[in-house]
Amino acid sequence: MSLCVAHLWRKWYNITMKQIEITKNDAGRRLDRFLRKYLPKASLGSIYKIIRKDVKVDGKRRDEKYMLSEGEILTLYLSDEMIAELRGGTDSELEETKSSVRARRNFKIVYEDENILVADKPFGLLTHGDSSEKKNHLANQVKDYLIETGEFNPREKVFAPAPANRLDRNTTGMVLFGKTAEALKDLNKMIREGGIRKFYLTLCYGAVEEELHLTGSLSKDEKTNTVNVSDRPSSESKDIETIVRPLAIYTGKGMTVSLVEVELVTGRTHQIRAHLASAGHPLLGDYKYQTRAVTKHNLGLKNKYEINTQLLHSARLEFVECTEALEYMEGKQIETDMPESFGRILGELRMMKEF
Repeated sequence: MSLCVAHLWRKWYNITMKQIEITKNDAGRRLDRFLRKYLPKASLGSIYKIIRKDVKVDGKRRDEKYMLSEGEILTLYLSDEMIAELRGGTDSELEETKSSVRARRNFKIVYEDENILVADKPFGLLTHGDSSEKKNHLANQVKDYLIETGEFNPREKVFAPAPANRLDRNTTGMVLFGKTAEALKDLNKMIREGGIRKFYLTLCYGAVEEELHLTGSLSKDEKTNTVNVSDRPSSESKDIETIVRPLAIYTGKGMTVSLVEVELVTGRTHQIRAHLASAGHPLLGDYKYQTRAVTKHNLGLKNKYEINTQLLHSARLEFVECTEALEYMEGKQIETDMPESFGRILGELRMMKEF
């Protein structure tokens, strides 16, 4: 087909050329996986059809397994309307949203280099968005910060800086972000394989006098949004492992409280809260996993200190076995101070005051 005829054919069917330059963060992906990210509204069947008929990479047809490289030009032969529909909005609308809507920043930066960022998440902030909060969550706040500093270009088509771990809304402390696609992949691998040790501080009821090495199986109850710990694994449960190390024990009228450091060997939803409660040491202020014996004490916390959720803080990260790209982090420890509300309660305990 001559260029003139091809031009008339595209115009007749309202087909245009959309050219996409593959950036460093978008490189190293299979063509089909790139397009599934770039065109999230398209079905898998539609993606394969587009690859067969409507895509070229540097002017050549490629199959779905082709690995994209930095600097290549991917050309989509689709109408602007079709691309907008399959992306869920036009490029201009997406760019306008990215540039004009900013999440209010209220996190602190504990550590940052060219590959990773460690954010200190405050109380009450979601790590990711959900149905109740789609804009002002930690992931968006970090992304907006990196846009402002020029370290993230929102024009990159399928990659955005993202957290490699997550904390519950009311758990405070450190969340690891990969600033590049390679760094995020490496952080996920290191966490999955135990290359990063995660330590938490918490206050729990009862006297923890020696190190506890807790194991078991955890299953989720979707109806109550809680988890259950059992010593009998099932097809729907996941193995968990938690190490609890005592730091101090405080005794007041009618109750005993322990300050402990908790190491998460596995990282499951509500693992620390449920595992310690199942071992007879529910966390202070944790109404979801409280036992009957501590109900009145939690009520006292709420009435006197307005504490109505768990006191749990991600306080330390230790890099023990790193990938080649992040080898410079090996042996490093990153720490962050406990929040004011946690410190206030701890101060009361240290002065041996009653709640």
